[in-house]
Amino acid sequence: MKIWEQYVPELVTDLYELTMAECYLREGMSGEAAFSLFIRDYPAERSYFVAAGIEHLLEVLPDLRFGPEALDYLASLGKFSREFIDYLRDFRFTGTVRAIPEGRIFFANEPLVEVIAPIIEAQIVETLVLNVMQLETMLASKAARVCHAAGGRGLIDFGMRRAHGVDASVKAARASYLTGFLGTSNLLAGRIYGIPVFGTMAHSYVSSFTNESEAFDAFSRVFPGNTVLLIDTYDTIAGARKAIEMGRAMRNRGERLVAVRLDSGDLTALSKEVRQILDAEGFSEVQIMASGNLDEFKIEDLIREGAAIDLYAVGTRMVVSADAPYLDISYKLVEYEGKPVVKLSSGKKTWVGQKQIYRHYDADGKMDYDILCLMRASGSGGEPLLRTVVEGGCRTCSPEPLEKIRERFAEEWSRLPESLRAIRPRERYRVEICDSLQRLDLETVRQKRREAGI
Repeated sequence: MKIWEQYVPELVTDLYELTMAECYLREGMSGEAAFSLFIRDYPAERSYFVAAGIEHLLEVLPDLRFGPEALDYLASLGKFSREFIDYLRDFRFTGTVRAIPEGRIFFANEPLVEVIAPIIEAQIVETLVLNVMQLETMLASKAARVCHAAGGRGLIDFGMRRAHGVDASVKAARASYLTGFLGTSNLLAGRIYGIPVFGTMAHSYVSSFTNESEAFDAFSRVFPGNTVLLIDTYDTIAGARKAIEMGRAMRNRGERLVAVRLDSGDLTALSKEVRQILDAEGFSEVQIMASGNLDEFKIEDLIREGAAIDLYAVGTRMVVSADAPYLDISYKLVEYEGKPVVKLSSGKKTWVGQKQIYRHYDADGKMDYDILCLMRASGSGGEPLLRTVVEGGCRTCSPEPLEKIRERFAEEWSRLPESLRAIRPRERYRVEICDSLQRLDLETVRQKRREAGI
């Protein structure tokens, strides 16, 4: 079997999820459990997260089944009883999932997802939930920062070739479009999600011709409606002048040069000089695109230095979230059979019980503070963020179009205070814990300490 054919969702799990599940089965533990998925703390230079991934999770979870090949593989391990394999044969997720909608902004220690189901079911899906939600939330949060740094200038995802696998590259293209990118070079993502696709040329293309002029002429004749010329294969300024010659030839044919692209060197100085040359020769409408290890930090620096760049192609450092390549995300049991559950591990605080987040806004409509409460408590008039997306194992709503999620993020971003948008934020958003949750948590901790004799 080829590797692409071996990716089955029922085996997107860790071995210990199933060893725990068999123990639950043997012990007759079938009570309802509640698990919270949340991010404990911010990576360096971060002050918010962008919710993403729930749509992909909902594509899998309601239809999750253990097929014959997966069951044969698990039986071959010699670790599980026939009784447990038979249980998996009839497995389906029957629980409830509440989640923050994609495109919304949330903060540390707020539940992004809560799963309420018989404990075996909730345990088996842990790895799947973590894997899907961590990757896409990480990528969307990174892309939002890049969008902010660009200050309205065009952005294109160029990261497929260096992403951590094909799946990650597709998810990065979707996450970046969700947060405001114009599109992607990734054709697979374009086909799956309807994201606009963009592409220019590589240095290998230019160097395969005798000279730049021949390469530019061939490209402009084949793609007259999308002529973006890479001008730094040999000498950037000389390349810019050759691009202008091509621009004149295209004008004579009733066509136009769309842009030139810089991929190396001092992007600030080169872009300024190229802009001057283009403007002096009557090509002020031609845009300048830049690429080459760009991220929000580099883009912020380029803009501050006055770089004359209209479009940024962002790849490697965004699709791997280079400065923060993982989130401190956890999926923790917070309630079992209606009783709160807590762990006492140092430095790993988990708030007990099923919860809701209530958001409050100031007089200008900006986010002011959130209150984390028990589900049964009131949020003092705030807006509840967690919505029920699965009930009885079935979706409660139709899949959301990506354009709608993109619009939701734009609205959400407009409500995020300017101080929290900063690439190097100095503030943290206020998340309060309601009195009833604090009391229940304290009582549960005290009881657990007594039971543990500590």
